[in-house]
Amino acid sequence: MNHLLNIHTQDRDTILGLLREAARLKAALAAGDTVTSLRQKIVALIFEKPSLRTRVSFESGVTQLGGTSLFIPGGEVGMGVRETLADFARTMAQYVQCLVLRVFSQATVEGVARHSTIPIINGLSDTSHPCQALADLLTIQEMFGSVEGKTIAFIGDGNNVARSLAIAIGKVGGKLILARPEGYAFDDDFAVKYEKYVGGPLPEETKDPLKAVKHADVIYTDVWTSMGQESERDKRLAQFAPYQVNAQLLAKSPKHVKVLHCLPAHRGEEITEEVIEGPASVVFQQAGNRLHAQKAVLEWLMG
Repeated sequence: MNHLLNIHTQDRDTILGLLREAARLKAALAAGDTVTSLRQKIVALIFEKPSLRTRVSFESGVTQLGGTSLFIPGGEVGMGVRETLADFARTMAQYVQCLVLRVFSQATVEGVARHSTIPIINGLSDTSHPCQALADLLTIQEMFGSVEGKTIAFIGDGNNVARSLAIAIGKVGGKLILARPEGYAFDDDFAVKYEKYVGGPLPEETKDPLKAVKHADVIYTDVWTSMGQESERDKRLAQFAPYQVNAQLLAKSPKHVKVLHCLPAHRGEEITEEVIEGPASVVFQQAGNRLHAQKAVLEWLMG
């Protein structure tokens, strides 16, 4: 049984194959072609965290492929609380053909997958965001023709988005540089996974954002305070202030550089209005690519 629980267990050929199919499905949609690869299939979305892009892109994607989606708030289900993860997984497999889980803990995704006889997709957890990473690779591929050999400067902390992107980029021949304040590096668990599943030197880390962007093809940022970190907001705002993606930072990067942000954005904090609305930004193309990358994942797991 195949699942998409994280990006590090997917090999290079699988990732590149998903990118090819995502590009094909995007072109088919633009041409008005009908695709029914999920006909008579039902996908359930169980979300413990709020969502815009993940929910709408999955629901739209399932519909475009001829299937049906069900959205169920995580609090209503109570995975691992109201009933065990095993009982939840075995029950849901009687009703639907795939589960998309957006959860607080990676352990929840993995616990459900252990007992599931249907595919499980991680729509976000505390340590992993594989769907976002695939959409990011698709966007970079569209900008430059290939991801191989490209350098991504991630300006922020070593969070779930940065972890997944660093591993995905490494698997297909690119590299990621993390520019972050003291105390916000990639953790030891990431290092273990990177060395095991990607190999080679670990991604470069620096406290100097100017150094990170000097030879970058892509500058990527994310919010400084994610869901569940609200109590750290004031501290983070102070520590990350020198890491804002603004016109001054872009001026130190190559002229061809593109800017990515996984959204939602806190304009005026991690990124300025001028940059996110500027000519280097492909943020909304990136958001749109969530739809196409996830349709490829759904086909791969259910087709």
